[in-house]
Amino acid sequence: MTTDDDVVAAAKRGDPDAWRELYRAHASRLVVWLRGRPCGDEGPEDIASGAWLVAAEKVAGFTGTSDEFAGWLFGIARNLSSNAQRRAARRDRISLGDDERTAPGPEHETGADDWARRLLRTLPERERDVVTCREVLDMDVPTTASALGISAVAVRVAHHRALKRLRQEMEREKISERM
Repeated sequence: MTTDDDVVAAAKRGDPDAWRELYRAHASRLVVWLRGRPCGDEGPEDIASGAWLVAAEKVAGFTGTSDEFAGWLFGIARNLSSNAQRRAARRDRISLGDDERTAPGPEHETGADDWARRLLRTLPERERDVVTCREVLDMDVPTTASALGISAVAVRVAHHRALKRLRQEMEREKISERM
């Protein structure tokens, strides 16, 4: 059984220093991760803020270490972003007729960051989320599993498949550049 570490226990008591420490440890990674997820009409910063509010409201029910807190917090953010995406989709269906709907076209992208984002968008959502957690945010397998609401085995499988797909896509790009 996992027990609370000192930081989490202090945060449960409402210690502002403990909350600052948790925030410093996880806030920027959370926003970076959310930038790669669909958030409906809300921005990643808005979803992250909402996740912190929910975490503050529900921290009494959390049991674990400050490292495990990351997975819990990211799971909250995942649920909030999914809810925001569903709300936006419902609004679109209600406000637009079928013939008015158009899919947004890809923006012209340049630079290494844009290249990496474009490559990540070629992946299925689960694989993209796993690669982002594991490679970009440097999360371990258990934290990634908790954040995404999947098993550790599913994380490992998705990570393996995603890396294989990314290698294949990079190879395709090399071939098309030569032509």
